[in-house]
Amino acid sequence: MRALRILLIVAVILGGLFAIVDRVAVHFAEGKVADKLKTTENLATTPDVSINGFPFLTQVADGELDDVEIGIKDYEAATGNGGEHVRIDDLHAHMKGVRFSGDYSSATAADATGTALITYDELLRKAKSEPTDVGLGVMARVTGLSDGGNGKIKVALTIQAPGFKTSKPVSVLSSATVRGNTVQVHADGLPQLPGLQFLENRFRTVADFQQGIARLPGGIRLDRVRATKDGVEITAKGSDVSLAG
Repeated sequence: MRALRILLIVAVILGGLFAIVDRVAVHFAEGKVADKLKTTENLATTPDVSINGFPFLTQVADGELDDVEIGIKDYEAATGNGGEHVRIDDLHAHMKGVRFSGDYSSATAADATGTALITYDELLRKAKSEPTDVGLGVMARVTGLSDGGNGKIKVALTIQAPGFKTSKPVSVLSSATVRGNTVQVHADGLPQLPGLQFLENRFRTVADFQQGIARLPGGIRLDRVRATKDGVEITAKGSDVSLAG
């Protein structure tokens, strides 16, 4: 009986030591992947990397990690328009089936999903915020974007026209959709302004706009967008996604 107790105590101690070694190893691997991502994606700050699942060392032995999460606070995404970029906030990616090299210099995920946010202030930079001639001396411009409720964006339009006076912008509700690598904002309807109804299509050239997002980390691509109180939430997905290397 005494020998059995000693054996159990030894087993518990070894199990505890294994758990400690396992956690030290995963912390080291997370740091290596984070540093590599910072370099390959040219990030201003080091991203957060979490390798989930226990034990980690058995995953290493198999050469594949079950579940990896990556968080990037601020990401400058290429728009596909020359050297222009759009700032994306709080990008969070979830990777499954991640195969990696022995020194973690390269890693590829079988499947990946991600979410991020483009603030309304950032999206406004792509709207026509400068006065635009829509015909017959009528000038229009987008002066604000905000949450319109029920997944809609409220677009504030300021209109200057002969004989037309208003003390505040006219608002329209717009839908955000994805087409390829572009977020498109399209007005559901336009304001019925006395005497200016025939310019509706010209007003749409101001009220409607789009934001290209040509590249996200690892090559994940836009899937869906949804208007929220803080901005437009992006959902992205991809397969054979490169985390590093």
